[in-house]
Amino acid sequence: MVNWRIISKILGSLLFIEAFFLSWCLSMAFWFHEDDVMAFMMSTLLTFGSAFIFLYFGRTAENALSRRDAYVVVTATWLVFSLFGMWPFLIHGSLTNVAGAYFETMSGFTTTGVTVIDNVERLPHGMLFWRSLMQWIGGLGIVFFTIAVLPSLVGGSVKVFAAEATGPLRSKMHPRLSTSAKWIWSIYVLLTAACGLSFWAAGMDWFDATNYAMTTTATGGFSTHNGSTVFFHSKTIEYLSILFQFLAGINFTLLYLSIFKMKIGSLVKNSEFRLYFFTVLGATVWIMYLLVTRLHYGYEPAFRSALFQVVSFITTTGLSNDNAGMWPQMTWIILGLLMFVGACAGSTTGGFKCVRVSMLLKVLRNEFRHILHPNAVLPVKMNGQSLPQQKLVSLLAFFTLYMMVLLITTGIMIVSGIDITNSLTIALSLISNVGAGLDTNIGPVMSWADLSDSLKWLCSFLMLVGRLEIIAVLVLFTRSFWKEN
Repeated sequence: MVNWRIISKILGSLLFIEAFFLSWCLSMAFWFHEDDVMAFMMSTLLTFGSAFIFLYFGRTAENALSRRDAYVVVTATWLVFSLFGMWPFLIHGSLTNVAGAYFETMSGFTTTGVTVIDNVERLPHGMLFWRSLMQWIGGLGIVFFTIAVLPSLVGGSVKVFAAEATGPLRSKMHPRLSTSAKWIWSIYVLLTAACGLSFWAAGMDWFDATNYAMTTTATGGFSTHNGSTVFFHSKTIEYLSILFQFLAGINFTLLYLSIFKMKIGSLVKNSEFRLYFFTVLGATVWIMYLLVTRLHYGYEPAFRSALFQVVSFITTTGLSNDNAGMWPQMTWIILGLLMFVGACAGSTTGGFKCVRVSMLLKVLRNEFRHILHPNAVLPVKMNGQSLPQQKLVSLLAFFTLYMMVLLITTGIMIVSGIDITNSLTIALSLISNVGAGLDTNIGPVMSWADLSDSLKWLCSFLMLVGRLEIIAVLVLFTRSFWKEN
């Protein structure tokens, strides 16, 4: 059965980390002398106090996890982090109902980037910083962060990593998972710092540069201004945002090999990266052509807008420099496909992932070959290595679940009175953690505040399911998971 004591012990330890991050925001509130000081002070104390309670109930637990415990820990961590993360919004009064506050917090930690706050510019600096920090923490995973910083807190860290990591394939940089986690987080921090310094050099003040750097490298999309990057009216900032969103969409193991090991060839030879790169290139050219011919954009504005939206959607960031809802409907189809595909596994992005698309295409190619050569043995290879049959079975199971959740959610949205276009794009946006719709009613520069409370709870669940890649959450709802043997 599930060992609730070890789960309570780990949750208590993780809540100390969340309280530590809340104290950062408390410092920010003190720095700017705004009215969110009390909200962060109370939230920090509440989180610290609750951490002690969780630790008390888990005080006799041994520091070892079963595979079953690992799945419970990962899902419970994201739920509990979002529960305590919403308190600053409620105490401050930025959001007045629990459904909306939990929705906003889950959107932050899962890096989805949808918001129920109509005017983010009215928020104090500490609250804006908390929104960005949530996305930065959730970018590579809450528990994965703990494995990197304090591996002793998470017994059975390999099992926990398997439950939280994205993508069907796992690549190692070091025999010890904690060492690999440190290297990956080092790259993440370096990328964030480079992004922030670039934004600052391009004209942002230090606060905006810090916030946009965190949400860009986390591919989250929360902004400190209602108009997203349009607010700055800067081509340089837009191109920098494109660059760092694109880099954040690459598998971080490949980035490590390219940056620290100077093996650029490993990046170029990787089949998933090639699919990612050429998908961005092809979609950009296609949309640019449509903008020039249909809406009479100039060549440079068309290229910049097309490239920005393509990279934003495929990396599931959700930032914008234009209103895609006013573009030709053909562009909606292209962007919708990009939302589904997503970027590379092992990055901060959501979506189905390029590696899975590549695997599916190879399975389909082999099936066509089998028609002509029934007795041929045709292995599916990724980067020169044959994939075991179990990986292909898992791939098809994941694809089936992905489509089922997408269709069921779309149906629920339609029954709730939302039109078909928005229903489909909302469902795809949430399950892929993109945070951007395509119609003019709910789009990248609009709020989702009009959704009912019941739909907000459903959306919060979908964001979690999408971030943990469906199976890790839905397995908790199976009867066999809770059987003793």
